[in-house]
Amino acid sequence: MYAIIEDSGTQIKVSEGTVIKIDKRELADDASSVTFDKVIFVGGEGEAKIGAPLLEGASVEADILEEGRDDKINIVKFKRRKGYHRNNGHRQSYIKVRVTKISA
Repeated sequence: MYAIIEDSGTQIKVSEGTVIKIDKRELADDASSVTFDKVIFVGGEGEAKIGAPLLEGASVEADILEEGRDDKINIVKFKRRKGYHRNNGHRQSYIKVRVTKISA
């Protein structure tokens, strides 16, 4: 069984046991799991369920594994012959989770 969920404007295909990185968010200090309630599609066993745009009552639960930051992305702005160049960088914060349960 697999599901397609929406998180922070991206659609992610997940199944039970899948490890994914999601954007960091404010959680309680003792939180050990995350619930995704924006489920778009559930399929894999029997008839597929498609939301319009979301499935009512469907959810995906995941356990939090770790929090961290991705590798640095360098942003370079450059215009030739004008003496203009700018360097900037960005590191995105993430939460790594493992999907434990898909309920439709």
